Amino acid sequence: MVDYDAAPGGFPADPDPMSTVRLGEGLRPTARVGAYDAPGGRPRAFLAPMLAGVPLTVPIVERRSGWAAVLLPSANRTVAWVPPGNWTTVALRDLLVVERKTYKLTWLRDDKPVQTWRTTLGTRETPTPLGRTFLLGRSSLIGRVYADTDVFALGAVPDDPDAVPAGLRGAHIGLHTWYNDDDLGTNVTDGCIRITRSGQRKLLDELDPGTTLVVVDKLPAATPGPLTTQ
Repeated sequence: MVDYDAAPGGFPADPDPMSTVRLGEGLRPTARVGAYDAPGGRPRAFLAPMLAGVPLTVPIVERRSGWAAVLLPSANRTVAWVPPGNWTTVALRDLLVVERKTYKLTWLRDDKPVQTWRTTLGTRETPTPLGRTFLLGRSSLIGRVYADTDVFALGAVPDDPDAVPAGLRGAHIGLHTWYNDDDLGTNVTDGCIRITRSGQRKLLDELDPGTTLVVVDKLPAATPGPLTTQ
């Protein structure tokens, strides 16, 4: 079963991990479904309707003969193929783009920029993972450091799990606020993405699970921005 621990191996790589095209459709299992390495291929695991206590919505990256390729939680830049049946779909209107070199997070809805925030990102030893992932769900963490504000857990995990402090091993990358904004524009986290308290609360109010978040070094100057839909 794909859960909050490391995902099983044998799944294919995301065919376009750095794409800033919005993934406009999410898959929601209604019962336990197989996760395959290809359409009609080998089953490697199961996806369940709930993961770590939250309803699971995974963005669809491709469809083929009734099968859907989805971003896989708990594994970076990886997809799984799900056969027809035992799932429904939901529209996803939003996209988050994080640029590491400029410490910028941009929120787009229906492919139009809504708001941008300054971020704090991972250190050289524990960088914020590149590529596209998604909002897995929200949770409350005890402690004033999170400014009494819920966090978003992402589908992504640290690229080097052994580089993070022992107390954080097994945790996913998060999108959250902090008790102050002193470190915005720096690299001091264990891979998580921090924004302002007001920004985090706005996103918590507006965004649905399954929303794609993609981390790039920097958008090319010739690129007008993520303006198309998939």
